[in-house]
Amino acid sequence: MRTVRPTLAPVQAKPGASGNVKLMPVLDHGPRDKKRIALTFDADLTALMRKRLVSGQVKSYYNKALIDELRALHVPATMFLTGMWMEQYPQVVKELANDPLFELGTHTYDHRGFTRHCYTLGTVPRAQMLADVRRAVVQLDQLDPHATRWFRFPGGCYDATALHELAPAGVTAVGLDVPGADGFAKSPQPIIKQVLDHAQNGSIVVLHMHGGDNAPYTAQAVGPIVHELRARGYELVTVTQLTKG
Repeated sequence: MRTVRPTLAPVQAKPGASGNVKLMPVLDHGPRDKKRIALTFDADLTALMRKRLVSGQVKSYYNKALIDELRALHVPATMFLTGMWMEQYPQVVKELANDPLFELGTHTYDHRGFTRHCYTLGTVPRAQMLADVRRAVVQLDQLDPHATRWFRFPGGCYDATALHELAPAGVTAVGLDVPGADGFAKSPQPIIKQVLDHAQNGSIVVLHMHGGDNAPYTAQAVGPIVHELRARGYELVTVTQLTKG
């Protein structure tokens, strides 16, 4: 009698996983025919920021008030975490990972740029690019069993060289079509105006979740942004939900 072997279900690919080993794919927005918008939040931490944190110049680079606001308003969101930030706040990463509202992706290890002259971020040498991105992916996988393969370039800086070098990492770069302008903002109002003036169907909005002296008004801006977008009929979704059409 022939033995019937059970059929193994195919392994479900993580959201954002890419099989293109020659060129990293880039997603700048979702479908324009549906009233959906993805709010995304970067958790930056650089060597200089960590020095300010350790010295006590900055109390924290985790904007808990922002996360509390997102939870109170039941806003799905995608967060992009640097490896250095995950090292600083591993328990927070686990808490965010366990919240069904949120999904987590990576943002390199220490927020250096992947092109020359990417603001003042410095530059990851070409030979180190892949290892840098893989390092953050491994860190996130250790803290989040549901980790995505969505990835964001620091400063939004990339070129053909970076896309080629990083293709073997198996991640998809998530760009933006609405920069939130919350970095070093002086009040919530310009952030609110910037997002509401430019948001449209399929938009990916970039804001920041590290707070501190780098993004001090994001928590105060997110409530008015969410209320107005919903009043305009938009559904707020994660990047994964945005790509599902």
